[in-house]
Amino acid sequence: MAVPLLDLRLQYAQVKDDVQRRMNALCESQHFILGPPVEELETAVRDYTGCGHAIGASSGTDALLAILMAMGIGRGDAVITTPYTFFATAGCIQRVGAEPVFVDIDAATYNMDPVKLGEYLRKKCHAGPDGRLLTAAGNRVRAIMPVHLFGCVCDMDRIGALASEFDLPVIEDAAQAIGADYPSSSGKRLRAGAIGEASYFSFFPSKNLGAFGDAGMATCREADLAAQIKLMRNHGMGAQYHHEKVGGNFRIDALQAVVLSAKLPHLDAWHAARRRNAALYREEFTKLGLLDRITLPVEPYAASGVKNHHIYHQYVVRVPDRDKVREKLTAAGIGCAVYYPIPLHLQECFASLGHSAGDFPESEKAARESLALPIYPELTADQIREVAGALAKALT
Repeated sequence: MAVPLLDLRLQYAQVKDDVQRRMNALCESQHFILGPPVEELETAVRDYTGCGHAIGASSGTDALLAILMAMGIGRGDAVITTPYTFFATAGCIQRVGAEPVFVDIDAATYNMDPVKLGEYLRKKCHAGPDGRLLTAAGNRVRAIMPVHLFGCVCDMDRIGALASEFDLPVIEDAAQAIGADYPSSSGKRLRAGAIGEASYFSFFPSKNLGAFGDAGMATCREADLAAQIKLMRNHGMGAQYHHEKVGGNFRIDALQAVVLSAKLPHLDAWHAARRRNAALYREEFTKLGLLDRITLPVEPYAASGVKNHHIYHQYVVRVPDRDKVREKLTAAGIGCAVYYPIPLHLQECFASLGHSAGDFPESEKAARESLALPIYPELTADQIREVAGALAKALT
């Protein structure tokens, strides 16, 4: 049996009536730019995540751009992130004129390694005349941007401690992690998008909460920053045709807002189904005796008691001879994909940063070995067994 990597038609069947009702009402109103539908979604995301403020944007990429612009990050500045993530993370940093600085990932979680972050801050930066940290290139370090990759939150206590030590704000890249929980050592359950000073989500259709096209959301703690992000998403315009700053056209479409508002109440159930599927995969791989040949995703917070300790935006395993295994799975009708085949420090567009192979070995190893398997909520147990069996054959 063929098993697709993702089948959004099954999800749509669950929300079709509500989506169409909301879209029909919007079409009758003919109010497509901002307005009540966007405000409703922003309020719902704010309440769901626990963030202070939520600002809808035209994509996750544009939400991040708006945050960086609102924080005044640009030429002469630098932002620290990882090279094992989607392109937009570092692309937006460079687009505003700042220097993307990379630190390697933790091999188990694929997230920013706090040890490597500490080493970079203490050993590879130096203090400028004003005491602020400077990179080797002489740019001022303005922020740390950890990426909650594949739906698991970074080790934010340790990253946050370093941010406090060096007086740096944290911008969470939560594009793949809406709803993911983090068990802080403070005893509080924190949620992705509400931990750092600012954050953003992507609502690309394949995300756990997906729109019917591009859409995103910026979040932040403080009202002043939220006001600046709102300016930046609308050409820097406060009063109509009065432009306080140069921004962009980063507005979320009201049509996307109504779709997302219909889907959001289902999100926790979809997260739970993804975790159930991950557990079924572990059972099948164990039965097939594959655990000495493949590396399964880790769940670092599973014993903490938080509900959404992992939301499995992607289910990523490590396999030997990954490209050959992928070819065999594809030939067998099993959907699979590589996230991400080339780490950012080796991308042609970042050649000016001066990196070479070997600079970030864990990111490079993950790029060679990682393979994403189907994990969408509507997968059946039979389909999971089919994927597991096909993987076993592909490894022989």
